[in-house]
Amino acid sequence: MAGAPFLLVILPFATLFGVVGTEAGLNLAQVMAFSVLVIAGASQFTAVQLAADNAPTLIALASALAVNMRMAMYSASLAPYLGAAPLWQRMLIAYGLVDQSYALSMTRFETDPSLTLPARVGYIMGSFCILAPFWYGATLVGALAGTAIPPGIGLDFALPITFLALIAPALRSLAHVVAASTSVLLALLLVGIPYSLGLLIAALGAMAAGAACEVWMERRR
Repeated sequence: MAGAPFLLVILPFATLFGVVGTEAGLNLAQVMAFSVLVIAGASQFTAVQLAADNAPTLIALASALAVNMRMAMYSASLAPYLGAAPLWQRMLIAYGLVDQSYALSMTRFETDPSLTLPARVGYIMGSFCILAPFWYGATLVGALAGTAIPPGIGLDFALPITFLALIAPALRSLAHVVAASTSVLLALLLVGIPYSLGLLIAALGAMAAGAACEVWMERRR
């Protein structure tokens, strides 16, 4: 039940994607396929919005991949805790690896190193399973409701609130702060670049800045 509080942002976030996907011209099956197969809200929004702006398919895919590149870093940090699990379990974990399940699981694994491997697998999948049905269901509601949801409700608040809640506690070192600050600064400076390519540049710049800061910190030690 540790993931239950995230439902406060998961529900409007998924509902908003259903609305945006419908407005972008996707049919119900396509909107639901996005949420069930991709299950990565930020990259879903990126791909759909770029497609609606008639961006080249390669640009839309590359931008969505860049947004979701953080999952590779999540996987690397989880490997010491879950790397010994059977392949089929790791495949399920890979599917269920979202920002919320990662944040909850890493906090638990680091604070309770006595957890057995089955307990760790159960925890991360449990944190995902409490969220997934609501993500699918709210997407369906948004896709069916479409433009019937009044703009004044302001469902778009869920996107920034979700990532603020996840990122803020994770800024535990100078390198983290440098990477986050660099990404924000570059994203704002490059906002005028077509097809949201500034987002790709900001992501790459943030990773480079964070890595450089870590190297500098190591040398100082």
